[in-house]
Amino acid sequence: MSIFGKIMGAIFGTSATAATPDAAPAAGGAATPAASGSPVATVDVAPILDKAVAAKGEKLEWKTSIVDLMKALDIDSSLTARKELAKELGYTGDSSDSATMNVWLHKQVMTKLAANGGKLPADIKH
Repeated sequence: MSIFGKIMGAIFGTSATAATPDAAPAAGGAATPAASGSPVATVDVAPILDKAVAAKGEKLEWKTSIVDLMKALDIDSSLTARKELAKELGYTGDSSDSATMNVWLHKQVMTKLAANGGKLPADIKH
């Protein structure tokens, strides 16, 4: 499963785990709601992630940090994993510049969550 698929699955539930970054149907699988043209169910992302952060017992800033978002969801947040996520999402910048890549990744993940029915807090720029 893709790293973005793991993020989607952790937030939207197991039915979203087949989602690909561009919301295209999985190979040989059913289309995601966004791809099938049917209405996308809205999922309020903040309470889910706030609960995940609370369960971790550490200060994680999922609203601004891709690393913290991944940690909150028990997804590998290593540089290697983030480079793989960047590749999945079409990052064309220098993956050696992890700070720039991380900012781009967070924005892309928030944008794609919103495009797939994620309701984001107003203070998140996507």
